[in-house]
Amino acid sequence: MTLTAHLITVLLPGVVLDWLLGDPHWMPHPVRWMGRAITWLEGVLRRVFPGTPAGERLAGALLALLIPAAFGGGSWLLLEGLRGLSPCLAWPVEVWFTYQLLAARCLRDESMAVYRALTGRSLMDAQRAVGRIVGRDTQCLDRDGVIRAAVETVAENTSDGVIAPLFWLALGGLPLGMVYKAVNTMDSMVGYRNERYLFFGRAAARTDDAANYLPARLSALLMCLAAALLPGFRGRDALRIWRRDRRKHKSPNSAQTEAACAGALGVRLAGDASYFGTLVRKPTIGEAERPIRPEDIPAANRLMYGTEVLCLALCAAAAVLCSHIFR
Repeated sequence: MTLTAHLITVLLPGVVLDWLLGDPHWMPHPVRWMGRAITWLEGVLRRVFPGTPAGERLAGALLALLIPAAFGGGSWLLLEGLRGLSPCLAWPVEVWFTYQLLAARCLRDESMAVYRALTGRSLMDAQRAVGRIVGRDTQCLDRDGVIRAAVETVAENTSDGVIAPLFWLALGGLPLGMVYKAVNTMDSMVGYRNERYLFFGRAAARTDDAANYLPARLSALLMCLAAALLPGFRGRDALRIWRRDRRKHKSPNSAQTEAACAGALGVRLAGDASYFGTLVRKPTIGEAERPIRPEDIPAANRLMYGTEVLCLALCAAAAVLCSHIFR
């Protein structure tokens, strides 16, 4: 299938389904299957390999190899088997799983739940709502801290949950999209620098860094362009703050879209945060040209959708270019 045909028949329907349906909790989802597989295989590997640093590193490397291979290879076998029966069977399955690998609507719904709690209910409700989408401790966050956490999550996951899956789906179809999602899910579960996962989760964290290296930078540049095109954002400041603050994170990727978003909104993000009861010192990103406010949450979502539309436009341009080069 050509890139143009893949874009029209698979990627676009998948994006539209994500916009319309999101991620209902009752619906079976491949990320939940990945989570169960990771938990099961972690238990097996910890029983087989010694609990030494070297043993845990080897066990973690096997996890980082086997889980993406299983889901990427499994999806390829599924599609090939269905195509062998009838192409009409493979197409709806590929579209459905493509939709499930995207998270724009889910990200919007969860972050807007924080916004509604901030504007209509109590700070405690907002802390609980933001706790569903961030890894930091939220019970001690003040109002501004809750808003920052929600905006940072939308900004970072514009890359991890939207643009990066589209990037790998465009390059390699559903199998490569599944490989990426498995890598990203592993990192979210075991890629921590704590006592339990310092050695075991190292391979997963580094694999995720590699898988997101190009998509994170593409996401940031597209977000800067979206900020320049959409009303109410600061396009020049988005580019300026991105260039200045994009490396202000231990991860090589996380600050890319956070910096672009902070500049686009004219607010300061990041800074110190508490994780599992331990205060972690982190640099701030952006400039506090004005106080952060609840309306920055829906604004960050508009920026996310604008970035996604630009990514689709870029895919379309690449498809046209490839069709002329390789015809």
